[in-house]
Amino acid sequence: MALIVTIYGGFLALTWWWQSLPLVLVIAAGGWLIAWHCSLQHEVIHGHPTRSQTVNDDIGAIPLSLWLPYEIYCEAHLTHHRDEHLTDPIEDPESSYFTRNAWERMGRIGQALARWNTTLFGRLAIGPAVMILSFLAQEWRYLRTGKPGRRKIWGFHLLGVAITLVWVCAICKMPLWLYVFGFVYLGAALTRLRSYAEHRYSQHVDERTAIAENSRIFGPLFLFNNLHVLHHLRPGIPWYRLQAVYTENRETLILSNGGLVYNGYLDIVARFFLRSHDDPRHPEHA
Repeated sequence: MALIVTIYGGFLALTWWWQSLPLVLVIAAGGWLIAWHCSLQHEVIHGHPTRSQTVNDDIGAIPLSLWLPYEIYCEAHLTHHRDEHLTDPIEDPESSYFTRNAWERMGRIGQALARWNTTLFGRLAIGPAVMILSFLAQEWRYLRTGKPGRRKIWGFHLLGVAITLVWVCAICKMPLWLYVFGFVYLGAALTRLRSYAEHRYSQHVDERTAIAENSRIFGPLFLFNNLHVLHHLRPGIPWYRLQAVYTENRETLILSNGGLVYNGYLDIVARFFLRSHDDPRHPEHA
């Protein structure tokens, strides 16, 4: 509950007093709060902080990031937790891989962008745009074809977006460009850092989920979801217990995922900043 108050209170305070603060600080804090809010949404999807999922959903549904309806995120993420389908571009909504047909339809430019997006630099620079635009294009197709329930979801979501922007732009007088690029895009980039090396294809399902240890800065931002193999094994553990449970079971967890462990996010930067994390073409759909 303290985390919830901190995130929403921090957002209200930052947007209200933004003109009195250095622009660099506003952007840094804004991106951090949007990414933190995404981590909070992830937490409430998994049944926290109350026993009422309706209450939890109400806490997480406020659309600070503008582009992603909470209900759609909830559905997609719970589908992602079918671990037997992890990384599959058809069955896993959070997969970064492509089927052969999808890859061939992209053309040379699309394939070049996709390969760039497999480097950490590309994932941070163009990854948010690729993620947001591809998601919105898919949702537009769903709306045009009349997918059941989509118009209602987007109707409520856009109402929330309108309220958020009235507060940010009309009441707090923040330029829309600053909120979109300084808060939303930077926040999305930080979440892409978290998800960049979380999963990698392996023939063994248990070895498709990574661990990023020793992350004193980004661990709290991601609510210790960097200990990702533990989260997939025990998704009901609240964020503030993950580190202790991981420490108690570290050897077993590392053995279970085949040793797919990174020494914090600096290790990931050193390995993959300009190098591809993996071939974007999924080997089972080649």
